[in-house]
Amino acid sequence: MNPSHDPSHPSPMSCLRTSEGHPVPLLGVSLSGEVLGGAARLVVRQRYRNEERRPIEAIYTFPLPGEASIAGFAMECAGRRLEGEVKEREEAFQAYDEAIATGHGAALLDEERRNVFTASVGNLLPGEETVVEVTFVQALTADEGALRLMIPTLVAPRYIPGATGGDRTAHGVQEPTGDVPDADRISPEIARVDYGITVDIVFDLGRDVAIESPSHALSVRREEGYRQRVSLRNDKAALDRDIVLLAAGAPGVQAGVVCDRTKGQEGTFALTVVPDLFDVHAKRASSRRDVVFVVDVSGSMQGESLDQAKRALRLCLRHLAEGDRFGVIAFSSDFRALEPSLAPFTQVTLKAADAFVEGLRADGGTEMLNPLLAAVGMLGDAERDRVVVLLTDGQVGNEAQIVDRVVKQGKGARIYTFGIGTNVSDVLVSDLARRTEGAAEFIHPGERIDEKVTAQFARATAVRITGLEARFEGIDVGELAPAERPALVDGEPWVLYGRYGQPGMGRLSLRGTLRGERFHLEVPVELAAEASRPGLEALWAGARVRELEESERGLSGKRAEAMRKRIVDLAVRHRVASKHASFVVIERRTGDRRAHGQPEARPVPVSAPAGWGMSSHRGPAASVPVLDAMMVRAMDGRGPRKGGPGGPVVMRSRAPAPAPMASAAPPRPAPAAGGLLARAKQLFQPSEEAAGGSDERSVSWVAPPAAAAPGGPASPHHVPPPAPAPAAAPAPSAVPGGVSSQGDGLGRVFEEQLASGLWERGDSTDLGRLSSTALCLAACHDQGVDSAHPIYGAQIAKAIEALCALAASVLQRGGADGEVAAALAAAYLVAGGRRLRARVRDAVAAAAPEAVRALLGELGDADALRRRVEELRGA
Repeated sequence: MNPSHDPSHPSPMSCLRTSEGHPVPLLGVSLSGEVLGGAARLVVRQRYRNEERRPIEAIYTFPLPGEASIAGFAMECAGRRLEGEVKEREEAFQAYDEAIATGHGAALLDEERRNVFTASVGNLLPGEETVVEVTFVQALTADEGALRLMIPTLVAPRYIPGATGGDRTAHGVQEPTGDVPDADRISPEIARVDYGITVDIVFDLGRDVAIESPSHALSVRREEGYRQRVSLRNDKAALDRDIVLLAAGAPGVQAGVVCDRTKGQEGTFALTVVPDLFDVHAKRASSRRDVVFVVDVSGSMQGESLDQAKRALRLCLRHLAEGDRFGVIAFSSDFRALEPSLAPFTQVTLKAADAFVEGLRADGGTEMLNPLLAAVGMLGDAERDRVVVLLTDGQVGNEAQIVDRVVKQGKGARIYTFGIGTNVSDVLVSDLARRTEGAAEFIHPGERIDEKVTAQFARATAVRITGLEARFEGIDVGELAPAERPALVDGEPWVLYGRYGQPGMGRLSLRGTLRGERFHLEVPVELAAEASRPGLEALWAGARVRELEESERGLSGKRAEAMRKRIVDLAVRHRVASKHASFVVIERRTGDRRAHGQPEARPVPVSAPAGWGMSSHRGPAASVPVLDAMMVRAMDGRGPRKGGPGGPVVMRSRAPAPAPMASAAPPRPAPAAGGLLARAKQLFQPSEEAAGGSDERSVSWVAPPAAAAPGGPASPHHVPPPAPAPAAAPAPSAVPGGVSSQGDGLGRVFEEQLASGLWERGDSTDLGRLSSTALCLAACHDQGVDSAHPIYGAQIAKAIEALCALAASVLQRGGADGEVAAALAAAYLVAGGRRLRARVRDAVAAAAPEAVRALLGELGDADALRRRVEELRGA
């Protein structure tokens, strides 16, 4: 895109100003590139202009996807384009600093975290524009029949735990702490900003696809062949939420080998295996699970994020099975649990959990470490499948500390994460899942939670091959990434990157263990002599660098230094960014364009996250303190203190160690929220007020509170304590959405649903349960309720899954072909998503009797399906 025609910036006359009164040098951001196959190559262009009378240095802290590989950095100024180079981080800074001090132009790109970067653009001359360009490549993820591309746009405020200490090295508003020594490098100032983002991305996936977005309104223009050009309908959007693009109908991740090699040089390959372990799985009895659900109820989850989390948690609970055990932990500044130990999954415990979830309120800090340690501590039975499900927006500063401690203490437990909201920290959500062989899901407001939860639990229960060893035979390959092979999970893409010197044909031998038994799989491999797959080398190098950086955290002394050197060498040789290696570009100037004197630093403020309100009585560019209710209730025992530039008031504490389990009791009432808390809420508060929670400082294990009383929102200044636990917990239908079962026929139907997901009305045989379940699902269909229903959808989805399994069992015994066909017809009528409909279709296709298989031709005909159900009713 030509810099002079980039529409992403406002008119220079807008003169957006910082809290100190200086014009903001960032005019706008553009995102462009293309999606080919399962990867994207994208370019972020940042346009800067100096509206002052002296040279300045613009400093902008911005996000990129945590799993992306930075593959290029360039600067355009005075009609020239200059490519950057990768140097060791300190060496890159010295080259940048020397250039600035001697009057030249320069730009520096530092990695603060895997998903947080800082661009410094020095000696911007008065009246001049400069464009900085960051190129990255990213593998796309499969998302329920679609390919998903998610681009973060904002470094949102994070909860910063630990006592203040350490030297400041950057311009962020937070002070370094013992737990987060780089807090000042990841906390840009929050303010009202005018600059925005434009999007121009081409999708070319070899077939017609539907491009959708739950985050932004799109304009999609078809071009030659299957090319589709995607832009934002409103041209420019605020940088306040992730950009999420879905290519529905795209080919899934395909098994095979792709290569990138120039003749005579070293090549790179990516090998993908999509295992089909159905036959293996069918021969094994499913293991019972112990599951602990951990839900974030900190202040940053207020509003839609907590509503999404509560709904996701209710859905998760309904996907447990008889024989499973579970626990629920809610955390903010402290944490509390439904029960001090795991409870068996029954209809009674499900009702108690529903009441507990409905009583959750968002308030306080994000002390995530101790509740996660408590969760893995509850999973002590090594003979059972051990799972932790975390629901959070992930906005914490001590990501690495949390991941390392939880992975170490919870060895053998898999963590499945849901990142909920518009600005999720993808590094925390993804790393917890990846390092424990779990899986991560991201839920943006407006996306279907039910299908994502179903997909997560399908992964959690899928057969998996552990202790995997990979050996290549007949070909010679170099460094592989990942070096530690993850588990091979049924139906899930398993990807291995590597390097090779010589082309050839051979095979990959995979050996592992399936529940104590040996497993062996051979995959043919052909390494091409010549092939072009742009970005593949950067994907391999980025994956390898991230893995080495994780290994470095466990080293010290000479070994740590040697690992650091290895990371730098790898990053420099393959031109990718690392926390130890930065991109730098220098513009050598002469004559009048050479600056004199040290330029003044101008940190660029960023927008508030979507859904966070801004004070109306301050100027349009006034700095707004980060309320981060996550921080307001946290104290370090020394009272409030002032933060960095802009003066936000911040209160922190180190989280207390878990206390011994207390007897079940409701938490103490919160004190009146006056003084600092009231002032902070006036200055910066979510657009949807949520009631505060307990202000107690110790860990408490509490009985489930009663369902919230109907009525308007509670006062923001005083929150009554939850009611004591009732003698009998309310039915599930009395909790979600405040819907009572009184006089609600459908509510009474769901009160009768078994924990298995089926219904049983009089006849306790399998055929009786099949017929009862089919008739209950038909009653749901008659009232317009299907698996997408906001209250009953999860229970319908579970019933469909259970009915499909029961139908197969009944057919094996024979003699009930008509009843089975009618039951599957009822299931299809209320299946509201791609996955569930495919599940019913597969059950029909797998049936041996022709009377059932005939249903395949009727699945698109609602009238024919209803006639089959009516036959069952008549019988």
